[in-house]
Amino acid sequence: MKKLLLALLLAAAPAILAQPYQPNWESLDRRPNPAWFQDARFGIFIHWGLYSVPSWAAAGVPKEQQYAEWYWNSLTRGKALVPGPDGTTPGGATWQFHQRVYGPDFDYPQFAPLFRAELFDPGQWAETFRKSGARYVVLTSKHHEGFALWPSQEASRTWGRPWNAVETGPKRDLLGDLTDAVRRKGLRMGIYYSLYEWYNPLWLSDKPRYVTEHMHPQFKDVVSRYKPSLIFSDGEWDLTSAEWRSPELLAWLFNESPAKDEVVVDDRWGKDTRHKHGGYYTTEYTAGMSGADHPWEESRGMGYSYGYNRVERVEHYRTGRELVLMLVDLSSRGGNLLLDIGPTGDGRIPVIMEERLLEIGSWLAVNGEAIYGTRPWTETRQWSPGELPKVQYNQEFMTPYDVAKMAEAPAGGKAAIDAFFTSKGGTVYAILPRWPGREFTVKGLDARRVKSAALLGDSAPLGFRPASGGLTVRLPEIPAALMKQPAWVLKISQ
Repeated sequence: MKKLLLALLLAAAPAILAQPYQPNWESLDRRPNPAWFQDARFGIFIHWGLYSVPSWAAAGVPKEQQYAEWYWNSLTRGKALVPGPDGTTPGGATWQFHQRVYGPDFDYPQFAPLFRAELFDPGQWAETFRKSGARYVVLTSKHHEGFALWPSQEASRTWGRPWNAVETGPKRDLLGDLTDAVRRKGLRMGIYYSLYEWYNPLWLSDKPRYVTEHMHPQFKDVVSRYKPSLIFSDGEWDLTSAEWRSPELLAWLFNESPAKDEVVVDDRWGKDTRHKHGGYYTTEYTAGMSGADHPWEESRGMGYSYGYNRVERVEHYRTGRELVLMLVDLSSRGGNLLLDIGPTGDGRIPVIMEERLLEIGSWLAVNGEAIYGTRPWTETRQWSPGELPKVQYNQEFMTPYDVAKMAEAPAGGKAAIDAFFTSKGGTVYAILPRWPGREFTVKGLDARRVKSAALLGDSAPLGFRPASGGLTVRLPEIPAALMKQPAWVLKISQ
């Protein structure tokens, strides 16, 4: 018997050794991040599910959950009157809203047949994303509610009810239809995938069985069907990566899956992995990371929420200018922006979100070469004289930061951002958040090496001269349309 086992092990050894990546973090972390990700810089996040029917959260209310996609969780906590550490009851506002609109006996799963997506036009969505200038799209294949936007057999089996968009609600493969439409526009398509599900009966009763019988086969199914270019894993915080068996799953993804060559993954694979392991690090409603030592991405909604929230008003939304400066700021430090939209339950992109995307796209159509494929320059910013603000970088979640305010005209002895910088080969891009007038001096640039200077969007070459510690570029009179831009780009070739 021992000889037989030894023979089997020896026979299997070549196949095991042939696998480039082993199921441990030391091996997995050696995998190079596919270059397309850092070149892309801008992606669209989409949170869409049953929560898009009530589409409600207590926007701007202290202590309350701001994310509309957490409706079921907020509802459950509010209904149970579960107080938080400070004695308040998060979710109380959601429970009050739910009773008033749907009634106390209306259970969350009853939203499934109301999630019809009858106005969903994947071609129109994809064209909007193309016009936005985004290079990749990430859709929630399923959020923490567990409802799948593709025909997942595991979802319906473990929930004991139809729990995917093909069997109930839209009666349509939403993920598949959007994947096809996005790729036809030349964009990369990715998925968000929640490891845990709040109220999945198997998760609540037997977590190891949930991982083995539900999560692993379901993950392999969605990857094998749609071959995503990116996987944004989430909902990892209750278990370690070993308990999720994430290294095993990622070894399959990188070695055997049909997405193995192009797929990019994040860092949310267990409560021990954020900013430690994974293809790129994630931040959420923060300033992002301080530098480009490791690929990273900041994700956020245009307002308080990822999922559509009907309560949010226009003043809760970032302006087009604010979103452009956000993208510029993150790119200057080597990061990506994954900007979220929350479609409605009937399948529309809210007009204000569509407008914001088109505003970003209009700016990128002129200035995109200062963003796509760039890397940080020796300096990420140039400040005016004054006191520099204190910024918390490298935070995972919800850290106050408003780069647009930091780029306003300096006042009260405070410094302001005069320019952001990116680079590509021998070219430096100085991105100006305020029009400086007739000239602008880039500090720290060796004027002897400069061959030419230009303003993106204007064909005439610009004059320049050495300045103390830098280069002064003479600026032209520009058309009114160009003057209305949220930022201007000087292209300096060396």
